[in-house]
Parts: sequence; C-alpha cells; structure tokens
Amino acid sequence: MLEEALAKQPPGAAVPKSVVVAGRTDAGVHATGQVVHVDVVPLSEPRGRLTLDEHGILDLERMRHRWNRFLPGDVRVLDARVAPEGFDARFSAIRRHYRYRVSDAPWGVDPLRRFDTLAWGRPLSLTAMNEASEALLGLRDFAAFCKQREGGTTIRELQRFTWRRIDSHVVEAEVSADAFCHSMVRSLVGAMLLVGDGRRPTEWPAELLRGGVRDSAVAPAHGLTLIGVDYPADEELAARAEQTRNMRAASEAS
Repeated sequence: MLEEALAKQPPGAAVPKSVVVAGRTDAGVHATGQVVHVDVVPLSEPRGRLTLDEHGILDLERMRHRWNRFLPGDVRVLDARVAPEGFDARFSAIRRHYRYRVSDAPWGVDPLRRFDTLAWGRPLSLTAMNEASEALLGLRDFAAFCKQREGGTTIRELQRFTWRRIDSHVVEAEVSADAFCHSMVRSLVGAMLLVGDGRRPTEWPAELLRGGVRDSAVAPAHGLTLIGVDYPADEELAARAEQTRNMRAASEAS
C-alpha cells in the first residue's frame, strides 16, 4: 500500500520501486513505530523531477500529506525526513520493541479494543509469567519459538520480556530484542499465556527452548503491536548496517 502511494507522484516525478521496513510483521499485526526507508533520485536532479520547496529543498511535508491522501485509513505516514548517510531501516537497527495486550476478563474483551487486544477468558498470574519470561532472556537459539526459514539463523538476544497489569482485566507484555525471527514474539507470548493460566508449569518455556522443537502455542496476530525501533548514532549507522548484513550472510552460508 505504501509503495502504491509513493508511486502516485506528480507527472514526471521520480518514484522509488520498493521500500525497506525495520520489522516485517505477520498479517494482522499492528505497528505504531514502524520505520521505513526508500531510495530516491539525488537532490541534484532538475527541479521539476521532485517536490521541492521555495528554497530548492525536498519538501517532505507536502509529500507526506500527498501520501496520506492515497493511503487507506489504517495506514499513515507520521513523519518523513532525509536519512543520514548509510541508513538502512532494517539493517541499521539495534533493537526492536513489541507490545502484546491480553484481556483475562471472563466476559472477553472491551468491544472498543477487540482489534488490538486478545480475549483470553482465563485469569492470568503475572508472577508465573514474569518468572517464566525471565528464564528466556539473553543471547540464545530460539528455534523452539520461531517459524523456520531455510538458511536463516534463529539466534537472537532477548533483552526484555516483562508482563504488567494495565487495567483490572488487561495485561500487557513488553518484548525487546536485537531482532526477531518469524513468529517469535507470538510464540513466546503463546507459551506464557499457558503458564499464566496454570495449564503449563513455569519451567515449561525454558524446557522448550532447550529442546529446540517448535510448539504449537502461538498467540493470535491481532494482540501484537510493533511500538519502536532503536538505532545507533548517525555516524554509526552505516557500520551497523554492514555488520548486520555480514552476520546474516555468514549464518545463511553456514
């Protein structure tokens, strides 16, 4: 959708062919902190080729307004800027942050939050969930919590995994890592919900991790939201992107 909006520029304008996102999300997952980059023609191109302001500078405010006119109501470009040299939305990132919301009310979920909150229907113990979550922190092989991709590595550093109650019947997980493999957050959350409602012991997720075999406990997509992406200082962006690419290439070659 974003690529289609970017393509709807004034006649003769140069448009990018594709976008690069910081985190690829499963269908149904939300994002309030997604970061995207696009490669465009150099600003030295003739004035008629790009949307420039009266000073000859790329007018990203006007372009953002135009993109949002073409985008559907559930997608918005909140900000746009010229990226520092060497920036890559995906490979320059050093950390991603996700949130997962669950209602453990016996009657389900508030109708106004049904699109971003999972209705669990069983009381959840935050003590048990936090104990089980803490046991998974660190640099580990998360094959048991990832949908396997040929040639891809499942080694990730899980830096934060905590649960808190934000309302009388709503709990929220905050999950941060250097990167996440396919369905990793949803699998982690799914395992913890079974611990929280007492159907699995607190040791069970760590046992899954050690066994390296993926379990079917995967939480639905709609309770998950990508809320932020961290990057290093501008002068470190290119080096970080190169380091990440080399690490991915090495893991795929092994």
